[in-house]
Amino acid sequence: MYHAQKDRVFVRGIQGDYGLSAELERLRAMPRVRKAKETKFVDGPQAYSRHYVEPKDGITQTFHLHLEEYGPGGKSQKHGHVNEAAFYILDGRGYEIHDDVRYDWEAGDIAIVHNNCVHQHFNADDEQPARALVIKTKPMYLFMNMLFQKQVEPRSTSAANEAGAHFRPREEETDFNHPETEY
Repeated sequence: MYHAQKDRVFVRGIQGDYGLSAELERLRAMPRVRKAKETKFVDGPQAYSRHYVEPKDGITQTFHLHLEEYGPGGKSQKHGHVNEAAFYILDGRGYEIHDDVRYDWEAGDIAIVHNNCVHQHFNADDEQPARALVIKTKPMYLFMNMLFQKQVEPRSTSAANEAGAHFRPREEETDFNHPETEY
């Protein structure tokens, strides 16, 4: 009965060998360095993602790391999720909308997305791209069976403007100091 007064379990059981030997052996066998050139951008044309470490890789137990690159005037999908995220802004300028409140950012800032916040990321520059390194606690939430996500508005399938129509993410970058560059 759905409305029964019995207790409900919200996390998965932890079972199996209590010793960590096998898991430590598996983790130590995983690569310690991942090459950017081996990880390609996905999505687009306004917002691209390059997932360096994600839950399905099994490399880490507590975080997900990816690069977001927003084309000129670009924006992400509007969405929400249980896990927190920190966006370190590498270059560009833009803003976030979190639960209908605007937060402006620029290179060097950190934007924090709190749990259960409906949000969207925007590049405020119509000529230049913006880029953010994102760290999420998603694997821990997967482990606890608490990965609730909802897409409110999907990613756009067309460029935001003329400059965005010619934009390509910096896939083959060679200068990782992120200088101001003409695109």
